[in-house]
Amino acid sequence: MKIAPAAAAAAALLLSACGPKALTLPEQPVDRAATCGVVAATEARAATPDIQQPLPFTAQLGILHYALLAGSEGDEFSAETATAVNRRMSDLQENITGGEWQPLVSACAAAFPATQRTEVALPSDNFEAQLVCDELGDFIATALMSQEADYATQLGDYRDMARNLDESLGTSMPARIGSGLAAQQKARRAALAEAAKLGQPVAVMRQCVERFG
Repeated sequence: MKIAPAAAAAAALLLSACGPKALTLPEQPVDRAATCGVVAATEARAATPDIQQPLPFTAQLGILHYALLAGSEGDEFSAETATAVNRRMSDLQENITGGEWQPLVSACAAAFPATQRTEVALPSDNFEAQLVCDELGDFIATALMSQEADYATQLGDYRDMARNLDESLGTSMPARIGSGLAAQQKARRAALAEAAKLGQPVAVMRQCVERFG
């Protein structure tokens, strides 16, 4: 039986409509970061053979990096923006995982070049480097609190470093920033924003532990 060209074309369109939907990277900053966070999570899960196993630590921090970067677009970190990204990831997950998410891997790498940077350098100023490390370590520990058992070794190293830094920063913070709480909080937000832009969090923290652990 011959199929008319018009019918064949209609059938092809119908079949293509049933396949995964093509996806594009949103322009809106929160949606863009959330989309890339979901893409990173989907890619990491696809590369993990046992679905019952936690994601590799590097991959987990790579996912967190998008919310961290979105909250660090200005000079100071915005917890509100980072939280908005995390919430939006839940909203977007089903649509992204059911679509053609693979082409977005390279799009996200281009949109967020810091996520690809593995060679990082901490600030040469010791106080600034300590603050960067302390804030990034605290951000990671807080974000992964519910997964403590999965990443106990890495988070334990970060906590050991934090204990080493607490005494030093307790002395140097008032000397450099002043004793006012608002000024100290502002300095901490700026340090976390700087940490986000240095490169992959796992690479930054590796340098931190080597220097201050």
